[in-house]
Amino acid sequence: MINLLWLKGGACGGNTMSFLSADQPNVIELVQDFGVRIIYHPTIGLEIGEQVKEILHDCLEERIALDLFVFEGSVVQGPAGTGSMNIFADRPMMEWVALLAPKARYVMAVGDCAAWGGIVAVPPNPTESTGLQHHKKQRGGFLGADFRSRAGWPVINIPGCPAHPDWMTQIIVAVATGRIRDIELDEWGRPRTFFTSFTQTGCTRTRAFAKGRKGRFGQRDGCLYYEVGCRGSMTRSSCNRILWNRTSSKTRANHPCLGCTEPGFPHHDLKKGSVFKTMKYLGLVPREAPEGATPLGFFLKKLIR
Repeated sequence: MINLLWLKGGACGGNTMSFLSADQPNVIELVQDFGVRIIYHPTIGLEIGEQVKEILHDCLEERIALDLFVFEGSVVQGPAGTGSMNIFADRPMMEWVALLAPKARYVMAVGDCAAWGGIVAVPPNPTESTGLQHHKKQRGGFLGADFRSRAGWPVINIPGCPAHPDWMTQIIVAVATGRIRDIELDEWGRPRTFFTSFTQTGCTRTRAFAKGRKGRFGQRDGCLYYEVGCRGSMTRSSCNRILWNRTSSKTRANHPCLGCTEPGFPHHDLKKGSVFKTMKYLGLVPREAPEGATPLGFFLKKLIR
């Protein structure tokens, strides 16, 4: 049995909703079949008030062994580094994070806000939000670049807006069954098993992408990369290999990939004209190309074909 503590910082709660929709395994199976004891979760926990503080202090004083500390949402440091914009259990949430993270065998950040700041960290960032171990593409974040959990691991990042539910539960299972050592992390702290191939892998529009056929919202054919800003060819995720609810994905539902598993998300800091629209040079050549290609070189190849 492992003890899991889940706290939430500056967030919309979308990762909790995703987690509760997990399928393989689901939350009930985590508890019954894999021995995961959820000692506190802000949505499904029965404890309130002083009871929550007792749990937190029991973890700090090691009366309860903290095996996995899961954090959802950004670490809110505002205003002026006080963290008082996000008070929880009588103190700034960032203080709980600073105290609990070193006590945990493993620390897991779920969602973009916890991984690298996410939407709430977009400039001017009035809440002074950041991720646990990254701030966008900069390593460091709230806990610092050199942070290691008790097991000697950096923060395990499960990004997404929200993160895929099975990415979360399968890593929890790996911790519960002692197989976490088999998981390899990439340079951004993401498990390679989910974040090695591109979102485009398994996309039903791949042939249209290869042939340069442009697609738009409402069209069943054509690639959404060319006109409506799909980032599937430059985003590492398994969304089209491990389908959401075992049924679909953004691109299969005629929606462009927003690149939400990459540390740059939201890309271009939500600059006007950068969302649901492919930014181009001179209105012709997209400013961003698939990994390993330059925009001009990529489109010259398309013209030659």
